[in-house]
Amino acid sequence: MTETARVTLDMSKPKGMNKRMLAARIANAKPSPTAAISDEARRLRESGRNIINLGEGELDFPTPPHICDAAIGAINAGETKYTAVAGTKELKKAIRQKFQRDNDLIYSEDEIIVTAGAKQAIFNAFLATLEEHDEVIIPAPYWVSYPDMVSIAGGKPIIITCDEIADFKLKPAQLEASITANTKWLVLNSPSNPTGAMYSQSELIALVEVLDRHPNVHIIADDIYENIVYDGQFTSIASISPDLRHRTLTVNGVSKCYSMTGWRVGYAGGPAWLIRAIETLQTQSTSNASSISQAATIAALNGDMEFAADWMARLQTRRDRLLTAISATNGILSAKPPNSAFYIFANCAGAIGKRTPDGSMIETDIDMASYLLGTAETAVIAGTAFGLSPYLRIAYAVDDALLETACDNIITACKSLT
Repeated sequence: MTETARVTLDMSKPKGMNKRMLAARIANAKPSPTAAISDEARRLRESGRNIINLGEGELDFPTPPHICDAAIGAINAGETKYTAVAGTKELKKAIRQKFQRDNDLIYSEDEIIVTAGAKQAIFNAFLATLEEHDEVIIPAPYWVSYPDMVSIAGGKPIIITCDEIADFKLKPAQLEASITANTKWLVLNSPSNPTGAMYSQSELIALVEVLDRHPNVHIIADDIYENIVYDGQFTSIASISPDLRHRTLTVNGVSKCYSMTGWRVGYAGGPAWLIRAIETLQTQSTSNASSISQAATIAALNGDMEFAADWMARLQTRRDRLLTAISATNGILSAKPPNSAFYIFANCAGAIGKRTPDGSMIETDIDMASYLLGTAETAVIAGTAFGLSPYLRIAYAVDDALLETACDNIITACKSLT
């Protein structure tokens, strides 16, 4: 661990930006903070620093062999051409079967779309539906891209703070108080990035009772971490009410649960009118998702998940190791065990007002993230990026030995604050 080193994290817009040439929707948008920390970690590694990146949201496990074999088979079979923009018939069938089997959701073929990552499905849904004055309710902490997606699409993000006492979850009274005549969407991410919190079925039912009184509100259910659950049972909100299914876009993908981030395949089920609009946008932008990746996704969705039990056991061990490290920081950090995903959203209020060995003051969670990057050579993301501070999002889906080193470094760095 470096004794005294400080790295300044720059979360601002790119240098040299010519705002006069850019449209307002882009000039006012910010780059993804998670991408920024990963870029900085790579830059420091290239300069010779032994940076451990606990800021990136991807599993370190290799994509399961049967999925890779399906991709190789597709290449050898010459399946390297354009497909239908909304996805191949075979993949859409596999997605429909997955929704029915795992989520008790029945969709027709024209209610399914395949996208270049789940992120594209969400962005295109906003782009297809939002106009000036349209509001989107986003519970905070939130995934970093939601607010900027809404703003770029022309809407207005309405941020509702969900504090730690409430396990970072939206309460029915908060939802009711936030809905106006301009509300078009509610974004619900469960299991959650960044907190690892997951709504129980009873909690979802309570939110649905509010939504039933407001038929103008549609729901984006971001279920991307569906299968990474340690405690409890995952429920997709669209399955709670038959009526709600017709105004919900249920978004999922293979990036997280199958360790396929680089394959870039997401998918969504929702009302046919919205799926058609998203497809229209794709015809004018990316066209279809990779044909090879689609073939691999069929194998993922139709294949068994025997690998998952080992993955989950290893992730839970890593989670518990990180929690032990957090508890050893003399109150600088604190966290409750999350019951899903692979993040800990650690409270760093104990660091605020402390001084580093070089005499610098920790005034914000961004300062704390900078301190850990420079001194502990460990990259984490400041909670500010997720709409709630002072917190740090720490991802533990990394090699066991690297995580062990990172934990030791974090403990030492925290104990060095005075």
